Amino acid sequence: MPNAQIHTIETPEQLDVVLKQFPAVLLLFGAPSCGVCQALKPQIADLLTREFPQMALAYIDCEAQGEIAASYQVFSLPVVETVFYGKTFGRFSKVFSLGDLKEAIARPYELLNAE
Repeated sequence: MPNAQIHTIETPEQLDVVLKQFPAVLLLFGAPSCGVCQALKPQIADLLTREFPQMALAYIDCEAQGEIAASYQVFSLPVVETVFYGKTFGRFSKVFSLGDLKEAIARPYELLNAE
């Protein structure tokens, strides 16, 4: 089974398009120099593919896109934010597990599928 497509965000406009195009988006703020971020990216993509296939994954490289990171008040890595219909439902930074993330996504995602 293929992993979720990772939308690499390079401009604020690209991020706006992804947030408008998909009702559920997971934002992963990371950097090439962050080993934890790079290890999390494929694991999160796999989680979304298996458990939440309608959720898009958007990756923001904070070293290259400092403006976007600052606008989301991301000053340490990694940071994961779940967004449903343009509203933030969960935010995790530095220390968290994939189980924490799965639990935070499950309820709003269930409501997404109830429509």
